[in-house]
Amino acid sequence: MSNLHHHNRPYVFLPPKCSSLSQRNTCLEFPVRLRSISLCDWSSRLVVRRSVSNQFVNPIDRNESQEFAPILPQNHEKKATSIIDTLKNANSILPQVVLISTILAFIHPSSFTWFTSRYYAPSLGFLMFAVGLNLSEKDFTEAFKRPIPIFTGYVCQFVLKPLLGYLFGTLAITLFRLPTSLSDGIMLTSCVNGAQLSNYATFLTDPTMAPLSIVMTSLSTASSVFFTPFLSLLLLGKRLNVDVCGMVSNILQIVVSPVAATLLLNRFYPEISCAIRPFLPPISLLVNFFCVGAPLAINMQSIMSPFGISITFLMIMFHLSGFILGHSFTGILFHNHPDVQPLQRTLSYETGMQSGLLAVALANKFFHDPLVGIPPAISISLVVVMSLMSFSLVKIWGKKENI
Repeated sequence: MSNLHHHNRPYVFLPPKCSSLSQRNTCLEFPVRLRSISLCDWSSRLVVRRSVSNQFVNPIDRNESQEFAPILPQNHEKKATSIIDTLKNANSILPQVVLISTILAFIHPSSFTWFTSRYYAPSLGFLMFAVGLNLSEKDFTEAFKRPIPIFTGYVCQFVLKPLLGYLFGTLAITLFRLPTSLSDGIMLTSCVNGAQLSNYATFLTDPTMAPLSIVMTSLSTASSVFFTPFLSLLLLGKRLNVDVCGMVSNILQIVVSPVAATLLLNRFYPEISCAIRPFLPPISLLVNFFCVGAPLAINMQSIMSPFGISITFLMIMFHLSGFILGHSFTGILFHNHPDVQPLQRTLSYETGMQSGLLAVALANKFFHDPLVGIPPAISISLVVVMSLMSFSLVKIWGKKENI
């Protein structure tokens, strides 16, 4: 053992697993120096550096190029679940929560009528806060370095989706014999930007794609100030004046402020971030419960109107087609890309989920016929269907690597 102390710095020896004292010399495998101790992600880990002398052979290390070896203490062998895994496991029941919310909205609408539109912005802002708490500045820097996927998101939002709106608006007149004003409402819904809920769905499926989704939704929301009036003029022949200040305020409240707050919190007060993360999943479930049930309960009269069933069917097909088209178009465009599947899922959410609140506001302000507001109102209610679709896809895609 004296040969082991010829080094200048002391060593810490791992306890050998031997049946007797006579076997100690043969069981001792390598001297180690304490390198660092890391207490992170609810588990403790000792990271040690091996300094193998010429007189000892390490029978465990078959790869001599490996410099570090993790040694887990025996009393910490049972690892705690990481934060992202906890979020995913908690939100795996989101489809069930959405379904319960839907049933309750039909049976007892008054349970949700107090949750008016003034609560939507802070609720979605909280969901963005939950997403941002698991991100860093580097994630957004990398997202801005991907202009092609961002441009593809623009194409899906403001080219493919308006084409779908024009298709289903035409079907409403020719096939379902609905009034022209209802057709205009469908087309108007297709001209607005995507929903912020798509960011949360992306985070649950592909956390690494969440910054890209946030960037795409934020830019498309800002750009809708210009694109929505142009598309409305093109499809409906009516010039709309969108509230620019309102759009900017919407982006700041729902997206920019919560994410910026979490980035600052992660950087300067990481201990607070670690402390509040475990409480986010159950609160997020509660927020989703009310965000889904409230629009359905409030717009129940529109859904149960004489045109409600036909419009509901058309809007369901519109959103479903958006999911499929976004997924397929991205797969064709990025078929040789290494992360084509996460990109497909991200752009599928971006294309299939709409911001119906803006469409309702525009319909009420610029169209005299109240029927124009029914399709976007039903689209808001169909946050139920969109949530069922998206969170069911979250559950499926979360279990399968290849879709």
